[in-house]
Amino acid sequence: MTNNFQEIVTFIWDLADLLRGPYKRNEYQKVILPFTVLKRFDSVLEHSKRDVLEAYNKYKDTIENLDPILRGVAKDKDGNELGFYNYSKYDFKSLIQDPEHIEENRIHYLDSFSPNVRDIFDNFHIKDHITRLSKANLLFLLVKKFSESKVDLHPDNVSNHEMGTIFEELIRRFSEQSNEEAGEHFTPRDVVKLMTRLLFIENGVHLKEEGLIKKIYDPACGTGGMLTSCKNFINEINDSVDVVLYGQEINEEIYAICKADMLIKGENAENIKGPSSTLSDDQLPDEHFDFMISNPPYGRKWEQDKEAVTKEAERGFEGRFGAGLPSIKDGQLLFLQHMLSKMKTDERSRIAVITNGSPLFSGDAGSGESNIRRWIIENDYLEAIIGLPDQLFYNTGIKTYIWVLTNEKPPERVGKIQLVDATSKYVKMRKSLGNKRHKIRDQDIEEILDLYCKFEENELSKVLDNEDFGYTKVTVERPLQVNLEVTEKRLENLYTVTSFKNLAKSKSKDLEVKLQEEEEGRKKQQEIIEALRTIEGHYKNWDNFEARVKKALRRFKLSSALIKNIIPALSEHDETADYVTDSKGNLKPDPRLRDTENVPLKEDIDEYFQWEVLTYYSDAWMDRKKDKIGYEINFTKYFYKYEPPRPLEEIEKDIKKTTAEILELIKEDLDEI
Repeated sequence: MTNNFQEIVTFIWDLADLLRGPYKRNEYQKVILPFTVLKRFDSVLEHSKRDVLEAYNKYKDTIENLDPILRGVAKDKDGNELGFYNYSKYDFKSLIQDPEHIEENRIHYLDSFSPNVRDIFDNFHIKDHITRLSKANLLFLLVKKFSESKVDLHPDNVSNHEMGTIFEELIRRFSEQSNEEAGEHFTPRDVVKLMTRLLFIENGVHLKEEGLIKKIYDPACGTGGMLTSCKNFINEINDSVDVVLYGQEINEEIYAICKADMLIKGENAENIKGPSSTLSDDQLPDEHFDFMISNPPYGRKWEQDKEAVTKEAERGFEGRFGAGLPSIKDGQLLFLQHMLSKMKTDERSRIAVITNGSPLFSGDAGSGESNIRRWIIENDYLEAIIGLPDQLFYNTGIKTYIWVLTNEKPPERVGKIQLVDATSKYVKMRKSLGNKRHKIRDQDIEEILDLYCKFEENELSKVLDNEDFGYTKVTVERPLQVNLEVTEKRLENLYTVTSFKNLAKSKSKDLEVKLQEEEEGRKKQQEIIEALRTIEGHYKNWDNFEARVKKALRRFKLSSALIKNIIPALSEHDETADYVTDSKGNLKPDPRLRDTENVPLKEDIDEYFQWEVLTYYSDAWMDRKKDKIGYEINFTKYFYKYEPPRPLEEIEKDIKKTTAEILELIKEDLDEI
């Protein structure tokens, strides 16, 4: 019979009920997913099963390496080599005919797969689960359910594209049930479609030649949906293009599903690397790509990758992270740098990557995040950013952004960055899927692409110069003016002074000595405080007060550094006090009044300082030695629309109405009592 998507998903999902008891809910997918993959392989190999078995029996005693022979025999119904095989006499149907030996027969069946398939099931750890299922008397029942069901996973009934969608839906459901991050493994199809179209925004003008080879890469490939989408798009334009897919995935089970899916589709599954972290273990170090597309994890710490990433960053631009390192809390900008390092040096490369808002603006000037943005923008890699609606993803409702980057912009885009506000381009779903309540329709995609291609200024599209996103962070100093006095409240401030606190600390490892030294230190602190209490009067001149402090503390033989740290603790800002100067007569800055100004790169710093600072503080000055260049992409600022507050009369009317309703409800409750 002809299967439909929902029927298959429901059937497989319901199989999880068999596992209740021996398995916890968060473990169901560890069994159901590999068995689904196994059933798919079994269905795909059905056509040439007999031929492979005959070839195996014919040559097993005379030829040591049967792999090339059996690969050549295993074919689909159209005569195409599958690239994998199984030489066991068993399949799902025959396995249930011998229930007494189903565990050992199932293991033999697994061991009879070609090495590339065995690697897939090793990452599922399926043999451990076969043993566990057998002990729980569930193995036979599970295989029987798969074998006798009317739901058929044969390629004649379920296309490779449909099978990929089934895998993704199952992962989403299992992850949601166990509170895992489903969005880490795949991206909703509507978002993938938009990203794919943006990646190939030139509408195929560079893809229509004969004999082309195009390499596509996803460094966090999940189940491979983005890679497949790109290949399908290219082949719809020109089916003669040889599209080669590459990816890397960290999660064992998801890596196994992706590799299985690629293998069944006839792709070179050896190009799917893992399971390991792309950031610390790039398994494609010498490869560069024409197109890259990815949805790296949001806000995930890269602490486990820190040692390897830091070591590579020390290599500068000879490595992948020469522009800088972001906060340990979020590795999205590391993925961006990694992808940019994979661009071809002598050919055009394009990237579409999705992030949350953090990589756009987090980090001050001089921080790793800002330096990475600076490197991207000053090298003119960033072509556009598209702001998407919220509630598009299964595991989060936050707003996300698609970055489009390239090493070869069209002439009209050189030195420019386009921002597209697509936050309103969606339709509400009738039924939500996890946190996904909004969907981008084909109509919305076309409207977004139209905004992008027209490259014009309007309500939903802004075209800005690269420099518009940069600024100079200037340090503004104001002179030190303080009154100085010894009061009990100010004496308490001494315990916040590090050098004063250290008087009561000991570095000795001997406990007895340590306690004695600390006690002596506390006594000295108290003696210093008593000496300071002898200073009377209210001072507005630093030098006069400093002289009194030195005199009072002379007998302690304290370092000049400690004394200089004590005095600020006894001071308060006072604009009527004398200016404090250094030995050369220069004004000393007050650290407590120190401030910074972010001056846009396009503005003259001196003019900005004149109007924005000196107008209010005539004695301020800039310390230009501390200048830092920063970049941020404040997306919301460019599309902000002022909405005036509601009239007070209207608000007051609503308050009176609500108050009356509350009083009426209270009255009804009292009447009932």
